[in-house]
Amino acid sequence: MKLSALAREIAGAELTGEAEIRALATDSRVVGEGDLFFCIRGTHADSHLFAAEAEARGAQAIMGEHDTGVSIPQLIVPDAREGMARISAAFYGHPERELCMIGVTGTNGKTTVTHMLYEIFTAAGKPCGRIGTLGAKYASMQVPPALTTPDPVALFSLLADMKRAGTHIVAMEVSAHALALKKVAPICYDAAIFTNLTQDHLDFFGDMQQYAAAKRMLFTPAFCREAVLNADDAFSRTLEGVPQTTYGLDCPADCFAIIEEESIEGTRMILNLEDDLAEVFLPMAGRHNVSNALAAATCAHRLGVSCGEIAAGLSRVKVEGRLEYVGRRGGASVFVDFAHTPDGIEKSLKALRPHCKGRLVLLFGCGGNRDREKRPLMGGVAARCADFTVLTSDNPRFEDPAAILSEIEAGFRPLSESYVAIEEREEATRYAIRSLREGDILLIAGKGGETEQEIMGIKYSYNDKTIVKAILEEYDA
Repeated sequence: MKLSALAREIAGAELTGEAEIRALATDSRVVGEGDLFFCIRGTHADSHLFAAEAEARGAQAIMGEHDTGVSIPQLIVPDAREGMARISAAFYGHPERELCMIGVTGTNGKTTVTHMLYEIFTAAGKPCGRIGTLGAKYASMQVPPALTTPDPVALFSLLADMKRAGTHIVAMEVSAHALALKKVAPICYDAAIFTNLTQDHLDFFGDMQQYAAAKRMLFTPAFCREAVLNADDAFSRTLEGVPQTTYGLDCPADCFAIIEEESIEGTRMILNLEDDLAEVFLPMAGRHNVSNALAAATCAHRLGVSCGEIAAGLSRVKVEGRLEYVGRRGGASVFVDFAHTPDGIEKSLKALRPHCKGRLVLLFGCGGNRDREKRPLMGGVAARCADFTVLTSDNPRFEDPAAILSEIEAGFRPLSESYVAIEEREEATRYAIRSLREGDILLIAGKGGETEQEIMGIKYSYNDKTIVKAILEEYDA
């Protein structure tokens, strides 16, 4: 593709020469012959400094925010991140314009809602793809997870593959980071869903105002044609500018649910979708998952899916590591969940509490080099909502695990002394399972379906479910 054709995608771009672009690259170490190399100012490095290396490795052209001194053609743009997104979309033929795009944002629930949408549209006979924290799925393809919202080169390549495979609808998680970093700048979603806004990612955004501002971008005319908003979350009432449909359990909304029966296996309910009724059994416990189901159902209904198809889709939802039952020991049940925020921990514990005949036991930690302010808050939630807690490591990354535990304890100790801190996660899991008594429920939170644990820059193979099953088998042997 001609560099000049890509340049036309970006207002204010300056081009110093012509080139035929064969591929796109973001890492100078793996640049190939004919690549366009993107120069981006990152948190830890500025890849403008590696333009010469990219040229030496065969790059055909450079895109960046200033002249890098190379002899090959350069495309100089006002904003390199937005430029990368718009060029990636154009290079792959703008697949986002030919697919029905649904974006889901919110602190919690994004993964569950995209899975629900996938099952609903599949039940309706509409070829669907999903993209998010657990990877991507479409046709017969399963793509391993990387980021919640992939970087633009990967994202638009993936969307192009989905289109070629016959996909009609894509439900994708849109993180606040992706919006702030302009990863999805070329996409105007047919529908955008908002789940909730609670504290997270303040290591990146600084404060809740900036975090909220990033989420707000998705609900503007440039990014979506229609909004599906959670009436139970006050932030929804600050969103305006595009047509809206609301859903909710507690506040008046266009779409709502009447819960008939709740159990540890799931929830039986009637959905009222703008006066169309659907009787649904959702095989997931907790009111927060009813809210997630309402979000997906409301969006699908707005896009023409019948109530019967919505009910059929929701009845077969299963989301890896989201309040997932793993097994039993001595009359006690073990669940694994991705909850990694104060709000997420509280909702998951409250979902399990009515079904707990003994003690509600929690095991969790907090990730290193991430929002430190939420650590004592999560400790406080654990102290209030669980009967006993095992504090442990999550992904400590480059932080001292003991220091992370100390910050969680600072919020826990003033409220309760019913806890133990065990730094090594597998050891902590073994302790928690060994301590279970009949009627207890153990919730292992924070990692969900993740398959790695990051310690000092090294990613070790680790999966909560696999560890739990191995421990339970030892006891059964």
